[in-house]
Amino acid sequence: MSDHDVAVIGGGCVGLSVAKHLLERDSTLDVCVIEKEYHLAEHQSGRNSGVLHPGFNYPPGSLKARFATEGTSRMKSYCRENGIPLEEFGVVVAATDDAEVERLDDLDEQAEANGVEASIIDGDELREHEPHAAGIAALYCPEAASVDSQQYVYTLAREVSSQGTTFYMGHEVECLDEVAGGHRIETSNGRLTADYVVNAAGLYADRLAQQVGVGHDMQVVPFRGEYYELVPERRDICRTMIYPTPDPELPFLGVHYTRRTDGKVIVGPNAVLAFGREAYRNTDFDLGELKETLGYEGFWRLVASRKMLGVAVDELGKSYRKERFVEASRKLVPGVREEDFARSYAGIRAQLVSDDGQLVKDPVFEHGARSTHVLNAVSPGLTSSLPFGEHVAEQVAERL
Repeated sequence: MSDHDVAVIGGGCVGLSVAKHLLERDSTLDVCVIEKEYHLAEHQSGRNSGVLHPGFNYPPGSLKARFATEGTSRMKSYCRENGIPLEEFGVVVAATDDAEVERLDDLDEQAEANGVEASIIDGDELREHEPHAAGIAALYCPEAASVDSQQYVYTLAREVSSQGTTFYMGHEVECLDEVAGGHRIETSNGRLTADYVVNAAGLYADRLAQQVGVGHDMQVVPFRGEYYELVPERRDICRTMIYPTPDPELPFLGVHYTRRTDGKVIVGPNAVLAFGREAYRNTDFDLGELKETLGYEGFWRLVASRKMLGVAVDELGKSYRKERFVEASRKLVPGVREEDFARSYAGIRAQLVSDDGQLVKDPVFEHGARSTHVLNAVSPGLTSSLPFGEHVAEQVAERL
């Protein structure tokens, strides 16, 4: 007999959302959560900007658009119901030239198609919202918000714990084996068994999936995003959130300004190849994991284009030279100075890359014989976590 009906590997926002929605469907299930750290939200779920992203930047009809739009609304309700810090700041997406103004029209059309409230404003209206921002026009979306992501994760954990979920903290999964009727899970603190496994291990989800024959045509490539924050006396430079107009050909948004629920204003992130899946500082590296990335053909196909290679070099410069980071920040707020910035934290995105060198942009999960593997919960993963977790839970429930 197995120790548990369902084992969720990974105690982040997606894994806990899956557990929550499984128990809402069937409260008799014996569910456990296996987390390698001794504290929750140590990685992607706690090292993000905390922004709820309405779906104006995602193609209509895509899973990402659906989950972002629905997720923003549901997260706001969940935060209010549970006393989680939430600030509905709204966001301005600033355009600094005519080409970017044209892209604002595309964003506005996407917002309408996705049911997101948004409008295009001129430069004067932009400065009514953000007096220090540069731009000849902007998309204004009042639905964007900021939440305390760590408190959100702990609230989910308390909820599923109250429903009987067992937490195995400090248990790093070292080997996942299919056995008759379920799985044997070897961890750093002993063996567990489960009839069904949900792999939501984030930065290591691909490795666990491949141990049971799933996801061999894709690999996680870690990208570090580093943040600065404005010194306290200069936080009035940004009232809400100031974003650049996104380049549809690039996977990362670029440096932007975000006011958090604790009053801090963070600036960033850049997006640079991390020399390890948990290499949070630009001096950190894991030789084995770096060799794994550099040995992956999909990575070299990704950076083969001249544009992507140029972006990679530029982002690397922002990591090692503060003046380069500040220079990029001035595109949105011209009046900032180097002394206005203090180094803050960094996060690492578990970006799935396919063998043909494509950045996988949509949420991805695949099934094994008695397992489900969340291989890509890429941005906006926090925003999408409630509907995405529910969607995965529905799939799991059908297969149990």
